[in-house]
Amino acid sequence: MARENNRPTNGGYLDFEQKVADFERQVEELRKLSAKKGIDYSVEIRRIEKDRIIELKRVYSNLTAWQTVQVARHPQRPLLRDYLNLMVKDFRELHGDRLFGDDRAIITGIGQIARNKVLIVGQDKGKTTKEKIVCNFGCPNPEGYRKALAKMRFAEKYGLPVVTLIDTPGAYPGVGAEERGQAQAIAVNLSEMSRLRVPVISICIGEGGSGGALGIAVGDRLAMLEFSYYSVISPEGCAAILWRDGSRAPDAAEALKLTSRDLYRLGLVDAIIPEPVGGAHRNVHDTVYNVETYVAKTLAQLQHVPIDELVESRYQKWRSLGSKATLQGPLAVERASRIATTSRPAAAKRDTSTARV
Repeated sequence: MARENNRPTNGGYLDFEQKVADFERQVEELRKLSAKKGIDYSVEIRRIEKDRIIELKRVYSNLTAWQTVQVARHPQRPLLRDYLNLMVKDFRELHGDRLFGDDRAIITGIGQIARNKVLIVGQDKGKTTKEKIVCNFGCPNPEGYRKALAKMRFAEKYGLPVVTLIDTPGAYPGVGAEERGQAQAIAVNLSEMSRLRVPVISICIGEGGSGGALGIAVGDRLAMLEFSYYSVISPEGCAAILWRDGSRAPDAAEALKLTSRDLYRLGLVDAIIPEPVGGAHRNVHDTVYNVETYVAKTLAQLQHVPIDELVESRYQKWRSLGSKATLQGPLAVERASRIATTSRPAAAKRDTSTARV
């Protein structure tokens, strides 16, 4: 049985993965013993690997909202740079907002996904401590949103579709950011993205926190990776406001309905992109492949729609959020028909109401 790449190290297991950790330790011990004594333990290893996969499927098919948040924040989960390296060909980064500076929490650039030349706008958290500090831990400042909008206008001028990758705890709440117009920068993005005359696809690849995520998420299609989350506020922030107790974050996560399944059922997202068995952090390449497949198929659909009709459809889509029309009737049927499909099997057992791409 093939082993997944990017398997968590001993310190990379979440608290609900202890049985999985035990299975993987057993396999590692048998491999060491086999190398030391020259005894073939392949039968035992295959049996343990099979049990491990069964346990992963069981756990990940029944995650709570809070467990989903933990998976979305996993330190080994693929970040923006992984998608740029594995999915985008000939990426050329574009810098600066021409007003203040170059916010490293938002990366913009042109490149090719499948056969499509696109503009990519994504939020970067950084992997090392140094990178995290430079990227402000993925929390953009106003200049980041202004940079994103400037590059989107550039894409509109040259007819390039826009693909945004969302992964942020939220916009930076510091005094300097507020002084430079954080709220206005996000509001202007919402307004301008709603009428960009090119196809816009937004994908939540990890955390989708508050207006920080929404500032680059107004598009024709909004998709989420299976174990990402998208919420008006972080569970910890919600718990602190409602109960003045951050330890009640699991209760807040459940109440916020922030998982991909919850949001799909509510009509707020158009598709759920499946992750490999045990989450994206266990197999980065398959995760990126699934995202690339979704982008390619969705762009093929959108590029056949007349631009005036596309912009009007985008406007109506966002105007109808929260209404009954998003949950039933013609719009619900239309939304379901927009979901692209792929022969790639879903990693874990899913509810039949969950869209697969």
